[in-house]
Amino acid sequence: MTITYHDAVEQGSEEWLQLRCGVLTASEVKLILTPTLKVANNDKTRQHVWEIAAQRINQYVEPHYIGDDMLRGHEDEVRARLAYDEKYGGVSVCGFITNSAHGGVIGYSPDWLVNDDGQAEAKSRRQKYQVQTILNGVPDEHWLQLQAGLIVTERDWIDYVSYCGGMPMVVIRVEPHAETQEAIIAAAKNFERQVSEAVEQYQFMLNSGRLRWVPTERVIEQEMHL
Repeated sequence: MTITYHDAVEQGSEEWLQLRCGVLTASEVKLILTPTLKVANNDKTRQHVWEIAAQRINQYVEPHYIGDDMLRGHEDEVRARLAYDEKYGGVSVCGFITNSAHGGVIGYSPDWLVNDDGQAEAKSRRQKYQVQTILNGVPDEHWLQLQAGLIVTERDWIDYVSYCGGMPMVVIRVEPHAETQEAIIAAAKNFERQVSEAVEQYQFMLNSGRLRWVPTERVIEQEMHL
């Protein structure tokens, strides 16, 4: 089976981080594909190759800073999910989903699933961006994530839910877009090749005798601040 649902895993937990470890996720597709659907080849792409390679080598995901916007986003996501479920129903939560059908594993953390054929991606928006979404539809910066999420789940549609407290919550139905999905899959295959090569080259260099190296132990971030 190419699609695996991890229903009981809580997003943000240690188990969730381990499931994501070394995996290209839907939110990261923007790093490997340009807005014009060309395979990206820039500093951000190369850094992400090294990041995912390092995760596979170390089996560890480094912690990220959580700012005010992200905290607000988590709270707004809950509000959006409750409002959506009250209006449309059929909502269920799932921690992480993977699909291995395209030459490598692609992962996706859905904000929620809807019955058996749909899903939703909620975004907490500042009021100026909520006006923009109401006027122009799904923002370009979220399009690739939506299509990548549909690739992973192979569901029929995804609702883009734009939430800004005090303004109308906007729900935009998005269906699979063949051209975009073909480009994402091609970029993902290229990315997987680069990551695999980076891991192989890393192991070769350590074993080649060309480097002087000394093993170290990781200090957990929380301990560093005691």
